[in-house]
Amino acid sequence: MNIQLGDISHIIQLSIAPVFLLSGIGPQLIVLTNRLARIIDRSRKLEELVHHADTAEKSEYMAEIGILYRRAHQINYAITLSTACALLVSLIIVALFIGDALGLALDRLIAVLFVVAMLSLIGSYTFLLREIFIATRSLSMQHMLKYRP
Repeated sequence: MNIQLGDISHIIQLSIAPVFLLSGIGPQLIVLTNRLARIIDRSRKLEELVHHADTAEKSEYMAEIGILYRRAHQINYAITLSTACALLVSLIIVALFIGDALGLALDRLIAVLFVVAMLSLIGSYTFLLREIFIATRSLSMQHMLKYRP
């Protein structure tokens, strides 16, 4: 396995695009984990309030906890798919290096990994969007109930 400097620079050139994709997934994971942390913090606060609330307030708090539970599941799916995408992109980079260094034809494997990575990313954005829809819908319902004439 005698790799020349020109070979290494060629391999690095091939892996630049997946590295840029990987650098975009990191901030997305930060956004997703921050949203999950806020959901968890709010649900913990509501759970405390449930213990000291009367019956009417308890039902309101429990309804909101149910919504937060649904939102948390959507975010968990989004985090899982974003992480899977990052892992797949990392495998693409490894496959590019191994394929070029050893002269293996891994083009089909790389193509499949890329397609699956993109599907994971699309799925992650879809779950994020679903969570945002749930949050927005619950906000408008709470607003309507609170300020009902």
